[in-house]
Amino acid sequence: MAAAGQPVLRLSGVSKAYPANGGQSVQALRSVSLEVGRREFVSLVGPSGCGKSTLLGLIAGLEEPTEGAIEIASDSDGSPGQVAYMPQRDLLLPWRSLLDNATLGAEVGGGDRAAARKRAQSLLPAFGLEGFADALPHTLSGGMRQRAALLRTVLLDREILLLDEPFGALDALTRAALQEWLLEIWERLEAAVLFVTHDVEEALWLSDRVYVMTRRPGSIQLDLPVGLPRPRTRAVRGTPAFAALKQRLLDALLADTA
Repeated sequence: MAAAGQPVLRLSGVSKAYPANGGQSVQALRSVSLEVGRREFVSLVGPSGCGKSTLLGLIAGLEEPTEGAIEIASDSDGSPGQVAYMPQRDLLLPWRSLLDNATLGAEVGGGDRAAARKRAQSLLPAFGLEGFADALPHTLSGGMRQRAALLRTVLLDREILLLDEPFGALDALTRAALQEWLLEIWERLEAAVLFVTHDVEEALWLSDRVYVMTRRPGSIQLDLPVGLPRPRTRAVRGTPAFAALKQRLLDALLADTA
């Protein structure tokens, strides 16, 4: 485990190209460098198609970078993949109960199934899922499905959580409620978060740092420390400090479309 103040994740000059017809290649990412500190909440924002999800896939070990290095500080070998990854869709298996879905990752990883179920049961109240252990996914609301998917991710017990637009498909009220809930959960965890979103206000309100990516091929054009005090309430969104940070993010995003 990384010491306090030390990065748990470091990307250095990471590029990714995909082969295409006619011998050409499609450059998805170009020379991406960023860091995530221990217990830091970091967001990635950028235009659609700029490679945010590709970047998470590389960190999760689902693909190999074409160039560059991904370093993960942990008790393992430090290679990509030693993270917990929550993709955009909840991917709950329709025939498994909420509890069985939540413990699936631990089971697949060869962990103690009984211990995973016991821990999952103990976390159900904190995740707003008490009383729904035996419920099937089709009986759950969108917000409950996302909380179940995040519970599954947390139960992998990794130091780094990769969250790919977990609230993107939810209505505005549900999304706002889950943003507040996520902050409460994160403050209890010994984990760093790398969070992908298209929502500038969401990124600022949740994060300690926001990286802005360019259009494809994606690279980092702005590293913005947020610096807003914690714990945060929604009132901070009406402050001049929040407005100034939001404008910096929007300026960076709009400059890339000019």
